[in-house]
Amino acid sequence: MKKEEQVRSLFGISLSDRPIWQQFLICSSGFFFGYLVNGICEEYVYNRLKFSYGWYFTFVQGFVYLVLIYFQGFTVKQMVNPWKTYVKLSAVLMGSHGLTKGSLAFLNYPAQLMFKSTKVLPVMVMGAFIPGLRRKYPLHEYVSAILLVIGLILFTLADAQTSPNFSVIGVVMVLGALVMDSFLGNLQEAIFTLNPETTQMEMLFCSTVVGLPFLIPPMVMTGELFTAWNSCYQHPYVYAVLIFEAMATFIGQVSVLSLIALFGAATTAMVYVNYFLVSQFSYVLLFS
Repeated sequence: MKKEEQVRSLFGISLSDRPIWQQFLICSSGFFFGYLVNGICEEYVYNRLKFSYGWYFTFVQGFVYLVLIYFQGFTVKQMVNPWKTYVKLSAVLMGSHGLTKGSLAFLNYPAQLMFKSTKVLPVMVMGAFIPGLRRKYPLHEYVSAILLVIGLILFTLADAQTSPNFSVIGVVMVLGALVMDSFLGNLQEAIFTLNPETTQMEMLFCSTVVGLPFLIPPMVMTGELFTAWNSCYQHPYVYAVLIFEAMATFIGQVSVLSLIALFGAATTAMVYVNYFLVSQFSYVLLFS
């Protein structure tokens, strides 16, 4: 935990007055629940229903986040950072979400997870270059992370039932998302470090409000805005799935921000690697 003793809570559950292992368990549980539901919904929408509109779905998700944040009681008056703090963060956040969701139109879920499970490495490397962090890790930690990632990739490739399907476009998109992820977690940690009074709700609210306009150019330039609108208008039940997914992902997002605030971006990325294993088993059970 960081040196500054900042009061933290997660959906009404106090974290600061608990042992570190309980903080980690509670935050990780929220992370696993939120993103497992998110993954199941994404697989259903993209590969079962064939609705492949990553930018538009991220746009819809952002508005669901704002509604949920409102119900959590957060207001602009509670902000402790200026809006400009969140410009770079918002750009990489929306870019990461849009590319991640969009890649599922070209990759199946196991393939996407295989690539995303490597995020711990770029997160560790980028931490050394982010102002406010300049975090460096011992050589043995890099070696351990590399071996873990290699093991997970071999595990995926060896599983015939969930063998990944690859596409050049999908690979480029998910690699772009990984680059943005390497900035994302470290920028979030830097904001928490430089101003410990920053809450998880402020971080998510401001990055969503500032980030939503960044989604409009790619939606318009690709024509996805109008295509997705017409498709969802003809099949309105898709919105129900998207709202449910966004509600679950909201839990995961706030849990991730809690992990970053308490344990740092690299540790949070390691949790994602373990989430990858659980997701693989869930995928086998649900979609094999």
